Amino acid sequence: MEKKPFHPRPPRPAGGTRRPPVPSPRDKDPHATNERIRAREVRLVGDNVEAGIYSIQEALRMAQEQELDLVEISPTAEPPVCKILDYQKFLYQQKKRQKEQKAKSTKVVVKEIRFGPQTDDHDYNFKLKHAIGFLQEGAKVKAYVFFKGRSILFKEQGEVLLLRFANDLEEYGKVDQMPLLEGKRMTIMLSPKKK
Repeated sequence: MEKKPFHPRPPRPAGGTRRPPVPSPRDKDPHATNERIRAREVRLVGDNVEAGIYSIQEALRMAQEQELDLVEISPTAEPPVCKILDYQKFLYQQKKRQKEQKAKSTKVVVKEIRFGPQTDDHDYNFKLKHAIGFLQEGAKVKAYVFFKGRSILFKEQGEVLLLRFANDLEEYGKVDQMPLLEGKRMTIMLSPKKK
């Protein structure tokens, strides 16, 4: 088998046809700062200044005297609201606050457990153990009895089963919704008890 000679690809011309988009300074920073503030007048607020309306030149001069940044806090106000502060420190504190809020807003996980109207004790205990584990992990438990065909005749039996289930989980979770029949399903909702 004969080898083909290797021909390197010619270099691209310096003035290429496609140029990457230039990110505008607004993309990186959510707030306009210093010379990027376009208003003629701004309303200054904060602890380190006397609140009031100042010309942009006066506000910039005050920020420079304090060796801080002039930051536009509310650009839609008339005139825009600005603060004199350390911008990097301000961004850091905002990110920190967002992280804390994200950590607080935990996602609610709902685990489902399915029973038949005539679930035996062994199967029941197995599912009960799983439910205890879910509640201890902080997840909600949605238990339901599914009635197939004519088994809808045993709906009282299903309700008794779900109430027994809720009773057995009393020390781990509280009932959000009592047994409720929706179509061929009877459901009960439990959420974990706060520690």
